Amino acid sequence: MIEERWFALGKASDYANLDGVDFREYQFNIIRSIFSGKNTLVILPTGLGKTLIGVFAMAKAIADGKKAMFLSPTKPLSEQHYETLKRSLKINDGGMALLTGALGTKKRKVAEDSAQVMVATPQTVMNDMKKGSLSLDDFGVIVFDECHRAVGKYAYTYVANEAWLKGTQILGLTASPGSKKEKIEDLLATLHINRIEIRASTDPDVAGYVMAKEMRVISVQKSHRIEEAADLLKPLIEENMSVLKKLGLMPFKRFESMPKGSLIGIGDEIRKLQAPNYRFAAMAAYIKLLNLTHAYDMLETEGFYPFSSYLHSLYAKEKKSKALESLLRNEGFGKAKRIIDSAIEKGEEHPKVTELIGLLNARKGRKAIVFAQYRSTITMLVKKLVDSGLNARAFVGKRDGVTQEAQKQTIEDFRRGAFDVLVSTSIGEEGLDIPNVDTVIFYEPISSEIRNIQRKGRTGRHYSGEVIFMMARGTKDEIYFFMSKRKEAKMMRTVENVKRELDKENRLERSLSAGQHRLL
Repeated sequence: MIEERWFALGKASDYANLDGVDFREYQFNIIRSIFSGKNTLVILPTGLGKTLIGVFAMAKAIADGKKAMFLSPTKPLSEQHYETLKRSLKINDGGMALLTGALGTKKRKVAEDSAQVMVATPQTVMNDMKKGSLSLDDFGVIVFDECHRAVGKYAYTYVANEAWLKGTQILGLTASPGSKKEKIEDLLATLHINRIEIRASTDPDVAGYVMAKEMRVISVQKSHRIEEAADLLKPLIEENMSVLKKLGLMPFKRFESMPKGSLIGIGDEIRKLQAPNYRFAAMAAYIKLLNLTHAYDMLETEGFYPFSSYLHSLYAKEKKSKALESLLRNEGFGKAKRIIDSAIEKGEEHPKVTELIGLLNARKGRKAIVFAQYRSTITMLVKKLVDSGLNARAFVGKRDGVTQEAQKQTIEDFRRGAFDVLVSTSIGEEGLDIPNVDTVIFYEPISSEIRNIQRKGRTGRHYSGEVIFMMARGTKDEIYFFMSKRKEAKMMRTVENVKRELDKENRLERSLSAGQHRLL
């Protein structure tokens, strides 16, 4: 059964498979706006049908006798969208091609010449365009999925610029463009955007389709073991901060409030120093501080095993700088390591782990994703969860030696219920066809509003869900939690402000154009 209101979109509706597709007014209005031909950025909360909007943009191009392209950042994402678009677009057999690096050059060339619709990774398209085997001359629209990635030298940037030069319409889709005005403006410039369509989950035409998400914060008190080892690391951190402060390179009074990005920035400043002795002293203190603060954060917010694993990796390095060798010989540093190694031998772990096991046991049989930052944390969590009788598996990226085929198999097993708990790195945040889950758990809060939105979007897609943030009191967990919350609220305000400025420019452009027409 097809909802007749879709037919108001004209010939494009003839090329979209609308059987059983609910009519949603916000989608209809956004699609109609895109049909004006403007390059458009669509910002919609996760799970509210951005792909259908892309389908209609492509259907319009096909109806106009043009080709269409859908770009996704990764091969698995492209494969997922290829399957979706095969079901969603009405085109002849062989009229759609999947273009990734897995397809040989000659076969890609044949597909590029014959296909009406292409689903591809941007790197593949960029490479073929540079070689001259692919031209955008006949394309009506290119859809950029997860378009917030269009920054710097990323392939999206090149393809978007070529599309703009050819007059091909650009459609960017994202749930989270970022909270900084400069970043959003850079995104608009990169994609040559001149119209923004944004909807928040609280907007009247959207609210009825947003599934409820219960947000909870679980705070745990740091254990005596953590405090004991942390008290040995603190003086070492403060000592090296003091060295950098005397050299005029440390703007922070307390290391707890020092963002990791700012710390990395200090390293960049040190490398620019001209005086060798001055640079050497600063770099020695910086190397120690970098390793100490990371170890400290692992201890306080991640767990005993991740902390110990990191320290063991430092001791195991074949080539060590003099600064690192000095740190590893330090009595307090060695004592902190021995305290935690002893705790691990006795079966102890971070209080978060006990709390997590309790949370998941209370939800046994329901699907959950636990997000964690580090591979060592995930290794530890999966072992602890399985040992406690929970059915959990790790989901990590290619950098950890896992192939894309193995990743797909893990997701398929999760979908069919072979296990209930997916413990994932950031690879599970964006785009992959992970089934809707009942619960998303942040093992540690993160400061990025983009990644925060992506993670939360893994639940509450088709039915209500819950999001749980785990925090260790008095640690960076609390700072990052409130930071991402502020950034997320700021993102909507910033986008709305940029949209108003863009709309004002468009009105002025139309007014000037109308004035010139009257003069003629």
